[in-house]
Amino acid sequence: MQFRKITIIGVGLLGGSIGLAVRRHRLGGEIAGFVRRAASLKDCEKAGAVDYAVTDLFAAVSNADLVILCTPLAQMRSLAEQILPALKRGAIVTDVGSVKAGVVRELESIIAKADAHFVGSHPMAGGEKTGVLAARADLFENAVCIVTPTKKSNATAVRKLETFWKSLGSRTLRLTAGEHDLLVSRSSHLPHVVAAALANLVLNPARPKTQAALCATGFRDTTRIASGSAEMWRDIALANRKNLSQSVDAFVAELKKFQSALKRGDARTVEKIFATARQRRDRWCAKATTASSE
Repeated sequence: MQFRKITIIGVGLLGGSIGLAVRRHRLGGEIAGFVRRAASLKDCEKAGAVDYAVTDLFAAVSNADLVILCTPLAQMRSLAEQILPALKRGAIVTDVGSVKAGVVRELESIIAKADAHFVGSHPMAGGEKTGVLAARADLFENAVCIVTPTKKSNATAVRKLETFWKSLGSRTLRLTAGEHDLLVSRSSHLPHVVAAALANLVLNPARPKTQAALCATGFRDTTRIASGSAEMWRDIALANRKNLSQSVDAFVAELKKFQSALKRGDARTVEKIFATARQRRDRWCAKATTASSE
């Protein structure tokens, strides 16, 4: 048992999956969950993600050794300020947010007021389904979890947090918050924008009714993540807007290269674009498979 009490604030897909994984690996003596709506309490109980769920934030956080914020980014600062009176001295607070710079900058100083330690986290795992009933105990297995300590971070807290994520089956990687936000703007945030744009374009009601009937596996796979939470992705896009805007510009430039070759009827360039993409993706897939089997 790594922690006597773990509190999950926001028991949805990620929070619920953390709870299930903690129970499977016996990492917490007590797992508490905080939810905003009383209606969510039954879902938490049904999923078995926590030992108990409450709508009382202080009761959930009181005496916790590890507190994990699993809420939309826009809610984290307010919640961090609210939990201060109940936060145990020396407790570790982390989050699962997809953008780190603002969260780390704000929460590190707030949590320090309670003589506790904030260290940012971002497990690169998830899905298009939302809610605790979609949670899975194996969600973090073979996933990369980014940990974003700063010069002010408590070294022991950082090590404990990395051990925690590794115990859930993840591989940890340390990055600065800025490095993290730049990289995920391309590999995580941009794909959601592209999926949303493609879904909006092709499935526009102004299209002929037969258009949707012609959307098969390739379209479904490419747009799968467009079914994610609009509220969550709104917060992510705005929180990382500078990096994401630059990534969108770079993507548009790639599309224009293809468009230019297409207009010229340049078969060689068109084929090269497809071949290069296949080669790079196949190489990445092979490395990812090797890493997950180690």
